[in-house]
Amino acid sequence: MVKLPSIKLPSRTLNLSNFPLRNQRLNVSLPFILAKNLSSYESYQRQPLYDGHIPTSTLEKSALSVKAAFTALFNPLRGDMVAVLGETTGSMILPRIRDKMLADPVGRRILREKPLLNSKTLDLPKLRTLPVGTFGREYVKWLDEQQVTPDTRAPVHYVDDPELAYVIRRYRETHDFYHALTGFGISVEDELALKWFEFAQTGLPMTLLGSVFGPLRLPSVERKHLFEVYVPWAIRCGSNAKFLMNVMYEEQFERPLDELRKELGIYLPPQL
Repeated sequence: MVKLPSIKLPSRTLNLSNFPLRNQRLNVSLPFILAKNLSSYESYQRQPLYDGHIPTSTLEKSALSVKAAFTALFNPLRGDMVAVLGETTGSMILPRIRDKMLADPVGRRILREKPLLNSKTLDLPKLRTLPVGTFGREYVKWLDEQQVTPDTRAPVHYVDDPELAYVIRRYRETHDFYHALTGFGISVEDELALKWFEFAQTGLPMTLLGSVFGPLRLPSVERKHLFEVYVPWAIRCGSNAKFLMNVMYEEQFERPLDELRKELGIYLPPQL
């Protein structure tokens, strides 16, 4: 657990008799303000709610958001900063994602069983033996080509609810499946196109931030291609496709990839 800085509260008592109170309602508002400040202080004393959880106050989350936003702005491939930004800015959207999962039988099952996706739970050698064209074979082929593994996703630290922490963890762990389903690689342009797709799917603020400001790093030709070709596809496909958080990917590996795409309402972007 990260050791947080200690805070010293002032011991001197405020003497309100020295202040002219023109409005007696101030007597009520001041204790409320002081109590609110104390609750922020007490947030430092909370115990972790799940493995890896770092309790933080609203002020701390704001500071983390600013730092993560600036870092991710200049380097959209900084997965750690993108992850922090997703946690500190997703407090309003994560409950909506959870509710959409609860409204679906597969989504409810995922929330109940909480399956994890990593090299220990996925039999990657077995996936390499599946027939060409199956979802599992194409997924592991994508991993091998891009030289990435299912273990590269950052752990969740700053979401103050165990169930919502799992929601964003599931979102991260299924991200590589989105690559396999859409055919995108891990170049800056490809990742930004996928961010637009994910924003249409989830509405997470960090996906919008990356979608809007990330293209500033691209050369003009790639930026033009992104907005003229990939963005219109991402918005249409992401909005009309099945909600991908409600898919138990672990049970789809032996299915033909084209068949799974059709069932989910995903079609390949132009010029890919």
